[in-house]
Amino acid sequence: QRTTPRYCSFASEFVVDTSQTFYYNWLAVVSAAFSYNLVFIIARSVFTQLQEALWVWLLFDYLTDGVNLIDMFFSSRTGVLEQGLMITDLSRLRRFYRQTMRFKLDVLAVLPTDLLYLVPQISTNGVYVRANRLLKFGKFLEFFDRTEARTNFPNLFRALNLMMYIMVIFHWNACIYFALCLIIGLGKDSWTYPMRPDGLMIANSEPYNFSAELDELYAKYLYSFYWSSLTLTAVAEIPKPVTEFEYVFEIIVLIVGILIFAIIIGSVGSMVTNISAASTEFQQRMDGAKRYMEFRKVGKALEHRVLRWFDYLWENKQSLDEENILGTLPEKLKAEVAIHVHFDTLKRVAIFQDCEPGLLVELVLKLKLQVFSPGDYICRKGDIGKEMYIVKRGKISVVSPDGKTVFVTLGEGSVFGEISILNIPGNKTGNRRTANVRSDGYSDLFCLSKTDLWDALTEYPDARVKLLEKGQQLLRKDNLIDEAVLAKALRAQETMEQKSQRLADDLASFQALFSRTQAEFDATQGRLKRRIARLEKRRMGGGPGGEVDSSGDETADGEAKPARREE
Repeated sequence: QRTTPRYCSFASEFVVDTSQTFYYNWLAVVSAAFSYNLVFIIARSVFTQLQEALWVWLLFDYLTDGVNLIDMFFSSRTGVLEQGLMITDLSRLRRFYRQTMRFKLDVLAVLPTDLLYLVPQISTNGVYVRANRLLKFGKFLEFFDRTEARTNFPNLFRALNLMMYIMVIFHWNACIYFALCLIIGLGKDSWTYPMRPDGLMIANSEPYNFSAELDELYAKYLYSFYWSSLTLTAVAEIPKPVTEFEYVFEIIVLIVGILIFAIIIGSVGSMVTNISAASTEFQQRMDGAKRYMEFRKVGKALEHRVLRWFDYLWENKQSLDEENILGTLPEKLKAEVAIHVHFDTLKRVAIFQDCEPGLLVELVLKLKLQVFSPGDYICRKGDIGKEMYIVKRGKISVVSPDGKTVFVTLGEGSVFGEISILNIPGNKTGNRRTANVRSDGYSDLFCLSKTDLWDALTEYPDARVKLLEKGQQLLRKDNLIDEAVLAKALRAQETMEQKSQRLADDLASFQALFSRTQAEFDATQGRLKRRIARLEKRRMGGGPGGEVDSSGDETADGEAKPARREE
């Protein structure tokens, strides 16, 4: 039996997923091939000195052509979403690709226009016949859009992207300018490139000895690029056109330059606005706090502490509103982000170590970040415990009531206050704080409120029982639980449960007893009815002479049955 080779099977099932990294990397390859054609097709057509290394250029030309052909193959196997599901049927994908405009452009982009090199009037210097390769601009733009979405520095990328577009426009304008100079004649007037074919050059309309450097490739390109930048930006005086053709071209370039300048100003302004948006919003919040404190005559010391708190938030990139940012995500993605950020932290809490994963997911969505300034008391001894805290960053000290003695210092990952939010019966502290906890410096703490915990536990009754048992064990360890009160509370809870169960059991027993009594009553009544009917029948059949013996039994013929006597 013949088997299909593995590579053949792979080729027959291969489908490109646009959400995968492979597709993005392939877009980078196609974009590199497009960039090569974008820069060098016009440059080689105008600056023919570049064609001296012809075999190198031909190698790159046909390498990029191969990339375009491979891209057509991948495009015919690129997955398409239909009702949220990706189509993997190759025949449908090919049919869909052939119906798109991209297919038509791809076909035009791979047409072998290089065959026009065989025309003597064109030859290999007519690289402009390869201009159809520029029809691959769609993949080039898609690559930049995807890169902007992926990068962590989108504003910087937009700025670099804008600079690249400007340089490309300058480059094309420089090449077009030099091409027109070749058509008009180099050095024919003051507007064209200043060199005469006879070895003289124009400078202030007066010829002088020709410099060989002006015939160098880099001199021609730099002068053309310089002219292009001056013309498009209109920041300096440029040579005045002489002929009508030069005037028309100059006017077109100036109009394009105005548009480019407007685009640059708008884009730069937009980027600056985006970059400073977070700073502006944060500054407005801080200014509002300043105005409020000034209006309420808050003391300078407290005002200074508030401003230092704002400075800490900004310096540590904590000025973002996490609730609003995560609120834009669907619940599933929001949960995954919260799990990635908080799950390991929550698992460190002793009372949550063996809890159901579903409960932990519910809890991580309820964690809130709080920032405390140096010297802030997070809780004081005797306060009613309404939250538990997990230290994300900073140092927390447990101090004496006067704040002078430090009993213990808590660091990253430490947890406190978890017992007070469980409402354990018999807790000798009465769910109140047992110590004074103070922030040594700026501290970031995750907070979980009692309300949020019990809201989550309503859906997980078994987890609630386990949490209470763990809390009881921790209190027993520190001798902070009244066993009698706990036992009484447990008995009260068990009594209620037992009452419900007993009522159910009693009802079932009563139903069974009633059914059995009913069955016995029915059976007894049936026997009595049959006995009465038999007696009535015998009495009626015996007639008036019939007698009944002392035992109440009759004979078959109506005579009384004689009593049995012993001989």
